[in-house]
Amino acid sequence: MKLSGISACVFDAYGTLFDLDSVVATCRDVLGDRVGPLSELWRRKQLEYSWLRSLMGRHTDFWHVTGESLDFAFTALGIADPSLRARLMEIYLAPPAYPDVVPVLTALRDAELKVGILSNGSPTMLTSATKSAGLFDLLDKTISVEEVGIYKPHPSVYRLAVEGFECQPQQIAFVSSNGWDVAGAGAFGFQTVWANRRKAPREQVPTPPHAEIVSLAELPGLLLP
Repeated sequence: MKLSGISACVFDAYGTLFDLDSVVATCRDVLGDRVGPLSELWRRKQLEYSWLRSLMGRHTDFWHVTGESLDFAFTALGIADPSLRARLMEIYLAPPAYPDVVPVLTALRDAELKVGILSNGSPTMLTSATKSAGLFDLLDKTISVEEVGIYKPHPSVYRLAVEGFECQPQQIAFVSSNGWDVAGAGAFGFQTVWANRRKAPREQVPTPPHAEIVSLAELPGLLLP
């Protein structure tokens, strides 16, 4: 299904543009077969803590949430290794982009479509990640939730993209690999694309994606004439 009337394409960052599984996989020499469980638990607690802090009104930036969730995962898996913790946090500042990211961002920019990121990540994290992955110069805007002090899927976060790109919600194509993020963006009024990289089942929520893809390589076909 093609999307129409789009003036800006806005991406979630972590798990959509940046490959988080590879962050932990880089430390396979130390973790061995605990790579998978640590990667899954770290990411799950990271999201849970962001939602809990939003609901409790106890915001702290995503760097601290990332560290807190890694500490929980270490404890749960019986890992006590400060040097490994420091190594993982350092790698998290420079996660690799998926192979499909640079070609797609380039194609959208060449078609004169505005391109940006809307992320839970702190400004420092996002600057580091986009520069290390070679995305910095391909983005018109990189927007962090720190501007409003609450995490996605709160509507005030999605409003940042509307204000940043000076357009109506329905003129924004929002792309995320997270079904819950797609649901929040759709409820706000964006035209949503679920980048279902893991071929997961759809979330049972009232706002399904307008389109579903398994690779960002499919995105230009949805947005461009």
